[in-house]
Amino acid sequence: MELVDYLPFAVMLVLAAGFVAVSLFAARFVRPDNPTPEKLAPYECGITPEVEPTQRFPVKFYLVAMLFVIFDVEIVFLFAWASIFNELAWYGIAAAGIFTFFVLETLVYVWKRGALDWNVKTRSRYLREQFRIEEAA
Repeated sequence: MELVDYLPFAVMLVLAAGFVAVSLFAARFVRPDNPTPEKLAPYECGITPEVEPTQRFPVKFYLVAMLFVIFDVEIVFLFAWASIFNELAWYGIAAAGIFTFFVLETLVYVWKRGALDWNVKTRSRYLREQFRIEEAA
């Protein structure tokens, strides 16, 4: 390979950097500089919040987002693996199998811990606490 073979990559890199620079520069002149209090308020599905929340935002949402990223990375890995399946032979099958095993093991662990259970009434932890309360009464 010669240096000329990398020219399309260099042109695309320069175009991408130029697009980012022009977009940021143009946005600075187009955006308004006087935001209203409504625009500074946190967005609550279009409804103006009447009171501040008394509890913290549930961590479950972040956990589900992280799980999505994990499984998304698995798909990217398996797509790259499938693209060169014939060249990898048994080594590729072993690597993909080990990776898939650990991802599925993570899913089973998270599932057993109740991270994917959104119904509080059916969680085993919740049922155990209720049973102890009823026994004490």
